[in-house]
Amino acid sequence: MSDFVFAAKLSDLAEGSITAVYIDETPVALTRVGERVFAFGNVCTHDDGPLHEGHIEDNCAVCPRHGARFDLITGQPTFPAVARIPIYEVKVEQENVLVKL
Repeated sequence: MSDFVFAAKLSDLAEGSITAVYIDETPVALTRVGERVFAFGNVCTHDDGPLHEGHIEDNCAVCPRHGARFDLITGQPTFPAVARIPIYEVKVEQENVLVKL
């Protein structure tokens, strides 16, 4: 089981935008929605596209290629994707965003 590791500074995450990072060679996307920070797999399960090039809408990450949507809490997809994306645990300590893979 992995520990929480540094992923980004809170001030680097703009509300509603998606930021790409790598944690232990794993592609991770980060976003802020209100006061919450979410971390999720940065690869669309439909065609392996980078989710950080998409946008956030109604608490979902929207893939820029074919419009698949992924719930930020459960990772559950909508068509054309059929497999969930991983959702990672996040904690914020002062200005540091920490993620547990």
